[in-house]
Amino acid sequence: MEQYEIEIIPINFFSGGKIYRDWVDITPSEAYKMFLEDPDSFNTSSASPEDCLQAFRKASQRAASILCITVSTKLSTLYNAARDARDLAKTELPQTTIEVMDSYSATPSEGMVALASARAAAEGKDLEEVISTAEAIKDKVRAIVFLDTIKHVYRSGRIPKIASRLGSALNIKPILTVSGVVHFAGMARSRKHGIERMLQMMRSRVDNFPVHVAVTHAYALDEAERLKELIASEFNCTELWIAEFSPVMGYACGTGTVGIAFYTES
Repeated sequence: MEQYEIEIIPINFFSGGKIYRDWVDITPSEAYKMFLEDPDSFNTSSASPEDCLQAFRKASQRAASILCITVSTKLSTLYNAARDARDLAKTELPQTTIEVMDSYSATPSEGMVALASARAAAEGKDLEEVISTAEAIKDKVRAIVFLDTIKHVYRSGRIPKIASRLGSALNIKPILTVSGVVHFAGMARSRKHGIERMLQMMRSRVDNFPVHVAVTHAYALDEAERLKELIASEFNCTELWIAEFSPVMGYACGTGTVGIAFYTES
């Protein structure tokens, strides 16, 4: 964000009767502490068109063209809010061209699309070329997430609360992929098996090609560090970093979640 001056449109969440803006008013680690203390009071809401417009105003001060990359429309209404903000900006920012793109993803894989786009812009490419870069990475990037527990997944609206509780009692740990929507890719009975399953899925797509990788976690830094070491020792990583899983997603996944997002240079 700092290096490429990327503006972030924060998504709101509620806890203890207060509203917080993700990464603005509170860090993910602080949010997860609140979640663990009172998970039933934790909830989320999408950003408003005004939130998006504020980000467009800031970006327009240093750029004539803006590409806004949002979380998948299957997971959030942010894309629609950004499009509404773009329409409002036509009057307020008539000299600024704004395009809105659905990333078909979320969290670090969405971030990888944004980062590749920002790098293209920094190289002097025009908006059309930046959009082409974003589309290319969007088609290649993959995200795999391992949940330490299934008991909070009912919050996503995907399964009933009773099923979450039953799955938790049976110690079922799901493995999910994100591609437009969240897909169930398998399950494990232990963290060790779940991590190995994720790595197997990554191997099948990466082969020996150079790969960009982000390891993500929800209040599980030690586990993320170990996973990063495993990836670094096995794959030809062009870049490899650790990012915290947004509590906006983590409230339905629960703490202990770890994941990987990646794309190859092939």
